[in-house]
Amino acid sequence: MTEPTDPPGRITHPPSLVDLAAASLRRMIVGGDLLCGQRIVENRLTTALGISRPPLREALRVLEREGLVQAQPRRGVIVTPLTLHDIYEIVTLRGEYERMAVRLGVPCTDPERLHRCRTELAGMADAAGDDDRATYLDRSFRFHVSLVGLAGHRRLEDGYRSLQLQLMLAMARNRRAREPTEDLRGDLARHQQLLDVVEHGDPQEVLAELAAHGDRTFLDDIEAEVDGHTDVALRWLAQQRGRQEEQ
Repeated sequence: MTEPTDPPGRITHPPSLVDLAAASLRRMIVGGDLLCGQRIVENRLTTALGISRPPLREALRVLEREGLVQAQPRRGVIVTPLTLHDIYEIVTLRGEYERMAVRLGVPCTDPERLHRCRTELAGMADAAGDDDRATYLDRSFRFHVSLVGLAGHRRLEDGYRSLQLQLMLAMARNRRAREPTEDLRGDLARHQQLLDVVEHGDPQEVLAELAAHGDRTFLDDIEAEVDGHTDVALRWLAQQRGRQEEQ
């Protein structure tokens, strides 16, 4: 006699306290509540999150592996500071990961992978309808990871997830200033257009849509706010601004 299987959707491994703390901290960082270079004050966070120090410290180690925080001698844990060269590396490598995912995953022959993308987009739509920017940001992150997941390449997806989080950290520096003018429904329409192109199944169309899809307003005046002005990073920044003017 065979053992009964768990029904679809059943939570067999609920998130641990460490998982929940890591998710809360991650949201605080990519949402701009904790900024690059800012020190993590454990006493404040244990009170704010309602947890003790051991799970908080374990959660911080999770975020350190993701590249969102750093442990430094005598300073403790800080939100990862980013230079212009760091941002150049993050954006360009992320683009290469996306292109690889398109080569491997478009057209998509696995309905479950497309269903995952549609589910995340639906979550974005719900958050936009509620004007819930924090949840919208989280579902947008998950949507982009799900697109890379079309490739069915676990290591590619894991690497992309880390890069996407670091990009969101870079974008968080002026997210609060942009929030009053950002239109979630307009942003949702851009993501819907991207998914429509993916479902059409032409890899070249998807690559073209991805090239036009990204929001580069976080690069405005960035030279005055970060260090690391290498020649290659400055040339890349000039190219990015030239493309913005053409669009």
